[in-house]
Amino acid sequence: MNIPQSSYPRVIIIGGGFAGIALAKKLANQEFQVVLMDKHNYHTFQPLLYQVSTGGLEPDSIAYPIRKVLQGYPNFYFRLAEVSQINKDKEEVETNIGSLKYDYLVVAVGSETNFFGNESLQKNSMEMKSIPQSLNLRSLILENFEQALLTDDLHEREALMNFVIVGGGPTGVELAGALAEIKKGILPKDYPDLDTRRAQINLVQGGDRLLPAMSEIASKKAEDFLEKLGVNVWKNLRVQEYDGKVAKTNDDTIFETQTLIWAAGVKAVCLNGLNSKEFLCRGERLRVNEFHQVHGFENIFAIGDVAQMESETWPKGHPMMAQPAMQQGRNLGDNLVLLSKGKAMKPFNYNDKGSMATVGRNKAVADLPKFKFQGVFAWFVWMFVHLYFLIGFRNRIVVFINWVYNYIKFDREARLIIRPFKKKYQLD
Repeated sequence: MNIPQSSYPRVIIIGGGFAGIALAKKLANQEFQVVLMDKHNYHTFQPLLYQVSTGGLEPDSIAYPIRKVLQGYPNFYFRLAEVSQINKDKEEVETNIGSLKYDYLVVAVGSETNFFGNESLQKNSMEMKSIPQSLNLRSLILENFEQALLTDDLHEREALMNFVIVGGGPTGVELAGALAEIKKGILPKDYPDLDTRRAQINLVQGGDRLLPAMSEIASKKAEDFLEKLGVNVWKNLRVQEYDGKVAKTNDDTIFETQTLIWAAGVKAVCLNGLNSKEFLCRGERLRVNEFHQVHGFENIFAIGDVAQMESETWPKGHPMMAQPAMQQGRNLGDNLVLLSKGKAMKPFNYNDKGSMATVGRNKAVADLPKFKFQGVFAWFVWMFVHLYFLIGFRNRIVVFINWVYNYIKFDREARLIIRPFKKKYQLD
């Protein structure tokens, strides 16, 4: 990999997400050689992926080059690589561009879509966990309306304009709200020769309420917001099979749709070498102690979505969100400095700053530690928080200008089919 030898201990960080970037920044100007590996050369601000999918933002607004994030840091190296194996005995990471030994290894690979073993859904539904997947979804949505213009088959036309989102968490709620606003304000202008009133947005939730990780008042308000936007909210309903045209559920309800978006769960990305049952918890997360050390190791750590740190307060581990990931990255950075100096490490204590979700224009819900509020004020708070945590001054300005323009004009300029996409459905 052309990484020079150094008298400093080498820290290999696998993953350039929120956790990995926070750790790398914390180790800046410390006596470590830091090597960060990722299969992409950019960091993705995942909370805004749904806006890329619905034409509200271009992908470069929520992505930032990893090399630029850590530009000028001494003893820092980035390598574009995919990790194939963790060789624990040799303390070595094997990748598609070679192998590299470590003194400390930090796994921060994040999460991926969890289909819970359902092959038909995995083969035929759309995901939204990365920028390429979001661009695919954007193209498919727009192509479906173009195709709906051309068909004389009423059932096919309605299936092309029928969207099913599975999962009532923040991703599903925000995506449903965005699609409903497109149906209301944009489609009639773009497709005046198509009866876009027949377009349907269905949000399917397996539990008895939306946003189950938030308060009941936030769940109820989010549902009210969505229903006012024209979204069909289905609760206590589970999609069990999808062949690319028909989605079957656990009761007699079926959906004829050519776009099913799966947002019903995530699981940790699993690495060879750390994938045995002794290391893994539910959702394939790595079991770690209060110092982020992987079970059974002193020099292998895991942070972010991939890590499960169980405690009395968090018996199932911390939420798989940006805030815990960033806090864990900063805490581990401090601990690695202490460890290198022979001092005792500090246990991690998560400062829960709350959660929020936007449902559309002037509509959001927010659960903060001391306050719970909904509506316009929550929407402004949501925008401020997301702008604050975006990486890069340019990205903040671009996103802010896009939001202001979209708000004033009630428009989404990025509805472009840059890379045509048509999913090849696989039937059993």
